[in-house]
Amino acid sequence: MKRLLVYLKAYRKECVIAPLFKLLEAAFELLVPMVVAKIIDVGIVNSDGPYVLKMGFCMIALAIVGLSCSVTAQFFAAKAAVGFSSKLREVLFSHVEDLSFTNMDLAGTSTMITRMTSDVNQVQSGVNMTLRLFLRSPIIVFGAMIMAFIIDVKMALIFVVAIPILAIVVFGIMLITMPLYKKVQSGLDKVLGITRENLTGVRVIRAFHQEETENARFQESNQALTAMQKFVGKISACMNPVTYVIVNAAIMLLIYKGGLKVQAGELSQGQVIAILEYMSQILVELVKLANLIILMTKAMACADRVAGVLEIGKQEDVRTKPETEGQSENQQATRNARDGKAEAREEANFETYVGASAKTRQDADYLVFDHVSLKYSGAGEETLDDISFAVRKGDTIGVIGGTGSGKSSLVNLIPRFYDYTDGTILFDGRKLEEYDEAQLRRRMGVVPQKAVLFKGTIRSNLLWGKPDATDEELWRAIDLAQAREVVEGKDGKLDAKVTQNGQNFSGGQKQRLTIARALVRKPEILILDDSASALDYATDARLRESLKTIQKETTTFIVSQRASSIRHADQIIVLDDGRMAGIGTHDELLENCEVYQEIYYSQYPEERKGAVSVG
Repeated sequence: MKRLLVYLKAYRKECVIAPLFKLLEAAFELLVPMVVAKIIDVGIVNSDGPYVLKMGFCMIALAIVGLSCSVTAQFFAAKAAVGFSSKLREVLFSHVEDLSFTNMDLAGTSTMITRMTSDVNQVQSGVNMTLRLFLRSPIIVFGAMIMAFIIDVKMALIFVVAIPILAIVVFGIMLITMPLYKKVQSGLDKVLGITRENLTGVRVIRAFHQEETENARFQESNQALTAMQKFVGKISACMNPVTYVIVNAAIMLLIYKGGLKVQAGELSQGQVIAILEYMSQILVELVKLANLIILMTKAMACADRVAGVLEIGKQEDVRTKPETEGQSENQQATRNARDGKAEAREEANFETYVGASAKTRQDADYLVFDHVSLKYSGAGEETLDDISFAVRKGDTIGVIGGTGSGKSSLVNLIPRFYDYTDGTILFDGRKLEEYDEAQLRRRMGVVPQKAVLFKGTIRSNLLWGKPDATDEELWRAIDLAQAREVVEGKDGKLDAKVTQNGQNFSGGQKQRLTIARALVRKPEILILDDSASALDYATDARLRESLKTIQKETTTFIVSQRASSIRHADQIIVLDDGRMAGIGTHDELLENCEVYQEIYYSQYPEERKGAVSVG
C-alpha cells in the first residue's frame, strides 16, 4: 500500500480537510447527549418549556453544523479518492504499455485487466472511506468513553471493559480475512480469464460444439470463487452480530447499574440517558468501523496486487545497461565472459556462419545474428539455438519452417520484443541492446501474425505508422499494400469508420491495412510475420511485386508457411525445431536442404515428380 500512497501527494490538501471536518462533525455529535441530559434534568423535571425549546434549537443547530461538516468532508474525500484512482490507472496503463513481451506473458492479460479495473476500484473505495471514517470512528468511541467518565467514573468502567473486547473481535476478524480476500481476487482473475478466452474464441467453440464443456469449465471456476466469497463473507458477517451482542450486553449492564444509581440519588435520569446515548454512539461507530476494516482489508489486498503490477519489469536485463556500477562480482564476471565470447566470435572467420549468400563482412554488416539463442522465461528448453546469419541492406529475407520452429521468435528479436539470451545481434554496426527501444522501433515496420485494427477510422489507423503523414503518403502505402480497393470500397474512404478490432473488415482486408500502416513509416526494416496468410495467391503475388519497388530503401523479412511467398527472396532461412537447418536462395536450398525440400515439395508435389523423373 505504501508504494501507492505517492499518488496521493497531489491531494494533500483534500487528505487533511476531509478528516478535519469529520473530526468537527464528531465533536458536535458528542455534544448531543449532553444537551439531551440537560433537557431531561432541567427542562422536563422543572417543566420549563422555554428551556426545552431553547435546547431543542441548540440541537437543530448542532445537526445543521454537523451535516455541513459531513458534506464538506465527503466532498474532499471523494475528490482525493477519485483523483488518486485516476492517476493510478494512468500510471498502471503507462507501465503496462512499457512492459516487455516477456513480462506480459508472465503476468497474463486477464490478471492485468482485473488489477486495473476491479482492484483499483476497491482501492479507491478504501481511500474514500478511510479519509471519512478512519479518524472519526475512533474519536467517537474514545470521546464517548471520556464523556462517560466525566458523568460517572464507575459507570464508565463498563466502557473500559467493552471496548477492548470489541477491538479484539474486530481486528481478529481482519487478520483472518485479509489473506482470504487475496485468494478471492485471484479467483476473480481465473473467472475473468476464462470469460475473456470464451468471448474471443466463441467461433471456435461453436465450430467444435464445445459450448457444454466450456460452460462446465466456467461453472467450476465460478462456483469455486462463489464458495470462497461465501466463506470469507461468513467470517466477515460475524463482526456485526458479535459487536451488537457485546454492546447490547454493556447497555443492559448500564441500564441496570444506572437504575440503581438513580434510585440511590447518585445520578440523574438525564445523565443515565446520556451514558446510554454514548454507548449507542459507540455501537453505531463500531459497526461503521467494522465495515470500514472489512473494506480496508479488501483494499489492502487489492493494493498489494496493484503494486505487484508496478513491480513487474522493474529488474531490467543487465545487457540493457552499459554501466557496471552496482553489479555484483558474479554478474560482472558473467557479463565479461559473454562479451569475451562475442568478441572472439567476431574475430572468427565470418564466412563460416553468414551463409552462402553473403561473401564478405563489409557487404553484410547491416544486420548480423552471431550465434544467437533465445530461451523464454520459465521455458524448459531454448526456443532458438545458435542462429547465425547476416543481411545486406535492401535484401529480402524469407523465413520458413514447420509449426513451432521459432520463425516468429526469430523476427521478434529484431525490434527487441524479446531479448536474446545468448550471442550477439548487430544492427547497423552497433549491438542491438545499445539502441533505445523507441529509437530502434521507429526505424522498423512490424506487421504481426494477428492483424489488429483499432476503433476509429482508416486514416487514424494508418497514422499510427507516421502521425504527420500526408494523404499522398497514405495512398502510396495503401497502393503498395494492395489495399486501394478496400479503402475506396468504403464510404468515406480514408475517413471510413473502423469498429472495435476492425470487425467490419474481412481477414484479408485487415491484413492489407496493417501492412499499409507499417509501410507509411517508410521503415528501414519491414517485418511481415505471416501477415499475408489470409490473402489469395494473386493478391499475395502482387504484394510481393510491389514490395520490390522499395527494396533499395527497405530490408524486408517475410515469415510465411507458403514457399511461393519467399521463393524469390535474396536469402531464405530455414528453421527446424529452433535451429537453423539451412540458409541460401531457393535453388540452393532445393539442392542441399532436406527440410526445405520437404516443405516445398509438400506444397508442389508435381515438381517433386518432375525432379525425380529428371534425376
